[in-house]
Amino acid sequence: MTDTKTFIKSVAIAIMMFFTLPLAANHHEAHEEGEGHEESTNVESVQNHEAVHLEDKSHDAHETGKFVPGDFIMGHIADAYEWHILDKGDFHLSIPLPVIVYSQTSGFNVFMSSNFHHGHADYKNFRISPEGDNKGKVVEIIEGKEVLPIDISITKNVLALFVSVILIMWIFFGVAKTYAKNPNKAPKGMQSLMEPLIVFVRDDIAKSSIGEKNYMRFTPYLLTVFFFIFINNLLGLIPIFPFGANLTGNISVTLVLALLTFIITTFVSNKNYWTHIINAPGVPWWLKFPIPLMPVVELMGVFIKPFVLMVRLFANITAGHIIALGFYSLIFIFGEMNVGLGYGVSVVSIAFTIFMTILELLVALIQAYVFTLLSALYFAAATEEAH
Repeated sequence: MTDTKTFIKSVAIAIMMFFTLPLAANHHEAHEEGEGHEESTNVESVQNHEAVHLEDKSHDAHETGKFVPGDFIMGHIADAYEWHILDKGDFHLSIPLPVIVYSQTSGFNVFMSSNFHHGHADYKNFRISPEGDNKGKVVEIIEGKEVLPIDISITKNVLALFVSVILIMWIFFGVAKTYAKNPNKAPKGMQSLMEPLIVFVRDDIAKSSIGEKNYMRFTPYLLTVFFFIFINNLLGLIPIFPFGANLTGNISVTLVLALLTFIITTFVSNKNYWTHIINAPGVPWWLKFPIPLMPVVELMGVFIKPFVLMVRLFANITAGHIIALGFYSLIFIFGEMNVGLGYGVSVVSIAFTIFMTILELLVALIQAYVFTLLSALYFAAATEEAH
């Protein structure tokens, strides 16, 4: 357990360095700029003025105090350069995150997202684009045009990913350490929670889908995918920092997971797998020759399967967040009409939200199970022996 604690401390120190480095860089740059900073004040003020005029209509509604459900929902499920905590009138409470971008004109730039003042100001020719194709992204203003730099910032989802990975490693390193110390004793504590799930994935998903001969090759990956999705689904339901991010509802995350399954399926596939795609058995010859209709359909299926994996997980998790936030939005929508009506609707909205949260607990497990099961079935098809 000492090794596990040491490892966790080391990872935590590394993450803290991500946050302290931008602060140190900002201080050093401010010291070197000196009088040059005064010369750039007028330029920055002009850029800030332009940024205000580029704000979209939804921001105008926000300034007048009108509740905008679309902005409220998207602000919670979308990725961001700061972790939003509270927004009440002119009071904004958020945790700034490091912005790390590489520009062709100025090289690497490291600073905190607080320099953008919640997206309302520019900093060193960089801004968060308020509209257009680059809306919500950090862009560089070069000759009056928005240019996308190489962005490796620590965004909200990246920080949530760090948190979940540390939590997963802490859980499984601790469980493994306990098994090593007490190999012949009944599981207890975290062991008793993890062991049934591990056995379930191994026996009921990997072994039953892939077969006795090959299932052990893929079990580590299937276990990793299952627990990564399941735990992040659960963390997304906790509305307290550093949880509550829509990580598994982010299309980029589900894309990587589906791409890993696709790569493994492709590299472990044998001759029988590709034979069944090109010359599927039991299919009439006129569907294969002279027009290769079935081979084309089967080949498209090779790419459609991981695409479906990606979209299914993304859509189900995001939909759950949107429904819950939609119920919350009803409180403010009716509250703007009448305060008493808002209080009355709040009872129904909160009741439905609690019901949806309980349902989402089941969905969190089901989506992890479905993704893992389909991955196992793809591996089974790729390694199937000839009849």
